[in-house]
Amino acid sequence: MSYPLERVRSDFPLLAREVNGQPLAYLDSAASAQKPQSVIDRELDFYRHGYAAVHRGIHTLSAEATQQMEAVREQVARFINAGSAEEIVFVKGTTEGINLVANSFGRHLLTAGDSIIITEMEHHANIVPWQMLAQERGITLRVWPLQPDGTLDLAQLPGLIDASTKL
Repeated sequence: MSYPLERVRSDFPLLAREVNGQPLAYLDSAASAQKPQSVIDRELDFYRHGYAAVHRGIHTLSAEATQQMEAVREQVARFINAGSAEEIVFVKGTTEGINLVANSFGRHLLTAGDSIIITEMEHHANIVPWQMLAQERGITLRVWPLQPDGTLDLAQLPGLIDASTKL
């Protein structure tokens, strides 16, 4: 089965651009991910017709925005087969999410002697919080290496996981 790359690209308006005579390849998604047209359309509709603070007001627009957000939380929970919608936490971006996990799960459940595994390909946003936590809590940070072709070296993983591995 082949991946429908051109169909997926066509969902993202910015990727129709050419830069230096080549189709745009946007690789900075950790910082500012491009959005598909369906997301742009929905955000525009929300800004035009219902923009209000979620869980912050008792007026109609706030109640409608809250209901819409909670409906999305339910949809995401079903999509990933979560136990409940309360398991779904929305964050502004990947860095905020990583820091939230490091500062909640990490600070409250990890203790000296525990280990966590990150990959050799991680962005610094997924290295620094774990390095800081490792230094603070006495946790061992293990790095899963890459093969020369840039893929994870699956043969190395069993040697990284043991009873002390928590994440």
